[in-house]
Amino acid sequence: MTGGQTMVLAVLAPLAGAVAIAASHRHPNRREAATLVTAAALFALTASLLAPVMAGERPRAILWEIVPGISIGFEAEPLGMVFALVASFLWIVTSVYSIGYMRGHREENQTRFYVCFAIALSSAIGVAFAANMFTLFVFYEALTLSTYPLVTHHGTDEARRGGRTYLGLLLLTSIAFQLLAIVWTWAVAGTLDFAAGGILEGKASPALAGILLLLYVFGIGKAALMPFHRWLPAAMVAPTPVSALLHAVAVVKAGVFTVLKVTVYVFGIDLLADVHARDLLLYVAAFTIIAASLIAIREDNLKRRLAYSTVSQLSYIVLGAMLVTEASVIGSGIHIAMHAFGKITLFFCAGAILVAAHKTNVSDLDGIGRAMPITMCAFLVGALSVIGLPPLGGSWSKFLLALGAAGAGQYVFVGVLMLSTLLNVAYLLPPVVRAFFLPPPDADGRRISFSEAPPACLVSICVTAAGSVLLFFFADLLYVLLEPIAITTR
Repeated sequence: MTGGQTMVLAVLAPLAGAVAIAASHRHPNRREAATLVTAAALFALTASLLAPVMAGERPRAILWEIVPGISIGFEAEPLGMVFALVASFLWIVTSVYSIGYMRGHREENQTRFYVCFAIALSSAIGVAFAANMFTLFVFYEALTLSTYPLVTHHGTDEARRGGRTYLGLLLLTSIAFQLLAIVWTWAVAGTLDFAAGGILEGKASPALAGILLLLYVFGIGKAALMPFHRWLPAAMVAPTPVSALLHAVAVVKAGVFTVLKVTVYVFGIDLLADVHARDLLLYVAAFTIIAASLIAIREDNLKRRLAYSTVSQLSYIVLGAMLVTEASVIGSGIHIAMHAFGKITLFFCAGAILVAAHKTNVSDLDGIGRAMPITMCAFLVGALSVIGLPPLGGSWSKFLLALGAAGAGQYVFVGVLMLSTLLNVAYLLPPVVRAFFLPPPDADGRRISFSEAPPACLVSICVTAAGSVLLFFFADLLYVLLEPIAITTR
């Protein structure tokens, strides 16, 4: 089987899984087995492309050429491989977690949940392997639409309001800004196919490139750059596995992945270095990093605190892309994986606390570590990775981002990263301190009446926490994989 055929199968496999899941709606065990088998098959297909891509090959498949220069096609390249591997592996872990969570929390409409989850993963893989901007846009929109039922899963008024904000902002930004940028790019470059060095190099002036850059970056609403970030905390009304999908597996990673993809393969690092609009985006990203962190500190609801943390962390990747140095671009790509494992661990822990202890606020976590030590230890691991302390994976991506900022002479952004790290400590460590160092509120003598979450939840939490540690020791593999995307001609 060729690499092109493998990519097509990787996109189609979750759709076939969705059919099998729907057909098993009367048999929960079969339904969940179909989910796990499909997730494992997707990861196997994706992983089989890693060796050829690392060897310099670029498997490609064109399914349908609509008009000259516009087609539905797939190509495996380093950046897409990182996103596809992260999304497909974490789908396996999230599926295991979902079984424990959905049953333990007695959620309704579980078949619809698993079906939409599978469709969302198909869309994410389509984004990862897109060979051109048109294909990426099609699957980007499919990802938005397929996750809307997941956001509104509970069917309450609050869920519907959150869903409207989610769908409205993401469709508004993509249609009003991103689609316009895509059409304009085609008119200028005559193609939308991604190319090393950028398709606009030599075809767009720095002024025109600046306008297109602003349209692209603000049009990629899934990157949650302020002021187009409100959809993300609004979507926290969804079940915790959906929050994990939004924040770690697919949706937000599709956003920042697209920003990086546009930076490297539409504009090119050399062209962007001369674009003055890049300076504006650097400061917008820096503002988002700090402002979202300050909001997170004030949030008592644990999931909303983690949501604003994600808004902040995503702008690390945008900042790295706009710095356009080798270290910063590679650091942004690595941060996709590092943040994914750290943040999904935190959301898994938040869901486990809800299932086992029925608690949602940080102020209610006093002494919970005595009843749920595994969960809260894993929370600490995830928190330290997001903060960027060794020996956790997040330390490498933050180091490369700071190195890239220093290499570009942009020391103010080194300061932004340092300040952000301190703010990370301020909002991520209090839950751990409360859990282990404050007594439980049992003044009347009652004992804590709950324990750890279901085993499926605990296994998933431990796997992702372990992943955050392992990524510290094997970060060089990601660096070698991503190194070709940052090559410049200057």
